[in-house]
Amino acid sequence: MKGFVIKTLINAAAIWVAAWIVTGITLTGDDWKQKTLTVIAVALVFGVVNWLIKPVVQLFSLPLFILTLGLFTFVVNALMLWLTSWASDKLDLDFHVDGFWAALFGALIVSLVSWGLSLALDDD
Repeated sequence: MKGFVIKTLINAAAIWVAAWIVTGITLTGDDWKQKTLTVIAVALVFGVVNWLIKPVVQLFSLPLFILTLGLFTFVVNALMLWLTSWASDKLDLDFHVDGFWAALFGALIVSLVSWGLSLALDDD
């Protein structure tokens, strides 16, 4: 349970950094408390999307992974962030990704920040 909470908080911080850096990703709210709760809820949605849908997409796009020597992973990650934006909109969360390129750059930043924070924060 502790690992799940840590990974969710790492994803929340990474999504917040992506929303701060990438102009096409917006995280709105009245104050920092609402933004914090929104980004944690978005991180939970992002975790569910990555847990349920990402393996299926990776399985069906396996030839593209092989053909591009794994670079298609960036496209899949962008699609997962874009899908998280769509699901967040359906759940009335104040998070939106404006298009594929914003999703691609945002997914790259989310991957780098979450990787760095995972290295810095040990699961134990």
